[in-house]
Amino acid sequence: MNYASIKDCDIANGTGVRISLFVSGCTHHCKGCFNEATWDFNYGEPFTKEIEDKIIKMLEPSYIKGLTLLGGEPFEPSNQAVLLPFIKRIKEIYPNKNIWAYSGYLFDRDLLNESRAHTEHTLELLSYIDVLVDGPFVLKLKDISLKFRGSSNQRIIDVKKSLEENKVVLYEL
Repeated sequence: MNYASIKDCDIANGTGVRISLFVSGCTHHCKGCFNEATWDFNYGEPFTKEIEDKIIKMLEPSYIKGLTLLGGEPFEPSNQAVLLPFIKRIKEIYPNKNIWAYSGYLFDRDLLNESRAHTEHTLELLSYIDVLVDGPFVLKLKDISLKFRGSSNQRIIDVKKSLEENKVVLYEL
């Protein structure tokens, strides 16, 4: 897996001050995407153990609330395989830091059920994610007044509660 960039002190992609990892590779190709360069799976730099270690060090300060995964598409099958051990490692080191993820796939339709995005890694990866912003960006539904999402079709989902209750539970901001 490649990554496009890492942002420290990010306040735009989840609650609190966060570290954001922009992965490369996306097959959605949403019209009006803010990050078209990350559609290419080969864009950016290789995601190595050294980069993992760097992000883990960046997460250390107490004022950092957590990590956000976006891109590109974290739930592209090839990205899931790389992200799972990394996210598991973060949760072992920082159990109180939260993890947000952005996906153009729908939580209940694509990630929990048989689909192109549902792999042998999906459910375990979701078990480590606290909040998922799901759904493709839809240009005609763009709304800059929305918190943490680009278009009104996208949902901010409390993943833990949704998995417990076996239904989509929206995250309360």
